[in-house]
Amino acid sequence: MALFSDFSPRTRGFVGPRGYLELVTGIDRDELREVSAAVLAVATHLEVREVLQTILTSARRLVGARYAALGVPDKNGGFAEFLADGISDEQWAEIGPVPRQHGLLGVLLSDPHPVRLDDIREHPKFGWWPAAHPVLTDFLGVPISDGDEILGEIFVANKEVPGGFTAQDEELLALLASHAAIALVNARLYERSRELSIVEERNRIARELHDSVTQKLFSLRLTAEAAAALLDRDLDRARTEIDTVRRLAAAATDELSSVVVGLRSPDLAGDGLDIALRKQADLLNRVHDAVVKFSSRDVPRLTSAREEAVYRIAQEALHNALRHAQAGEIEIDMSFRAQMLVVLVKDDGIGFDTSPSGQTSRRLGLSSMRERARSAGGKLKVTSERPGGTTVLLEVPVD
Repeated sequence: MALFSDFSPRTRGFVGPRGYLELVTGIDRDELREVSAAVLAVATHLEVREVLQTILTSARRLVGARYAALGVPDKNGGFAEFLADGISDEQWAEIGPVPRQHGLLGVLLSDPHPVRLDDIREHPKFGWWPAAHPVLTDFLGVPISDGDEILGEIFVANKEVPGGFTAQDEELLALLASHAAIALVNARLYERSRELSIVEERNRIARELHDSVTQKLFSLRLTAEAAAALLDRDLDRARTEIDTVRRLAAAATDELSSVVVGLRSPDLAGDGLDIALRKQADLLNRVHDAVVKFSSRDVPRLTSAREEAVYRIAQEALHNALRHAQAGEIEIDMSFRAQMLVVLVKDDGIGFDTSPSGQTSRRLGLSSMRERARSAGGKLKVTSERPGGTTVLLEVPVD
């Protein structure tokens, strides 16, 4: 039957110094390393799903369970994340869809207390499981909580040795659940900060466009209308107005260029090209699903015009990969050899047709990149395989 812990919602996941020492004395060094690996995973830059899987695998091994699972609910009665350990991919496929928030799974998402059972089928909330689902007997489940809020649940089943799960197992699972809570809270905070950064950047661009470009375009339109009205009555004045249109168009173009330049976070003159591109890669890595990696070795300074050209080409290559390639990983590498700065941008995406009859938007982007490369005295080579990904290789002389 159920044995409920007397931990309160606020202290359920906390293990004090004395309790921790009692816990440590009950496990060997290899098991302690498992706990350490799970805790350290929370502090690294692993994806939150990888962190949760590490915690789940550690939980199953440490308490000696045959099966383990971890669920993070969504707002629609299902689970945004549901991980399992102890079953094969084939078994998982045979079981079918991810479970809903019902039965004992629903209890753990609403009650802050752990649930420990000799036989899960004796619980009043037990319902059923699919035909391919393994038969569960003894059971231990712990909510993953942040204060009074339940973020998810972690449970283990079928103790490998007779006797069922113990109070020590319950305390250890609560400890691991508390670290799963840290990982989930950190993921939420990161997502919110990313959203705020994107909103702030959009607002900044909107303000700059409204304050500068929009006003000039409005003046341009009025002047063009005035010139059109004068064509049949006063050609000299019409020519004057058209000259004004040209000046306003040039000014609007310059203003728009300055706004676009402002999209890059670093200052090339102050940071240097390698730091500028590293910052750009870090920014893109935070706001896109693809992993963007950057490396550089012994990169010298170039003239300001060449650094601007190299930066723009690399930026265009990055954005093309993010927009079109469906890449999981993008690499940027900068090096110096034979008096040439070499920049490589490579993705593992779907590739594209590099021939003149290929994708129009890509052709325009490549033409712009090649023109910039020529203006910097360099060479640009683009290769792509479908599938296999795309490689952009830029070489620019240093002297």
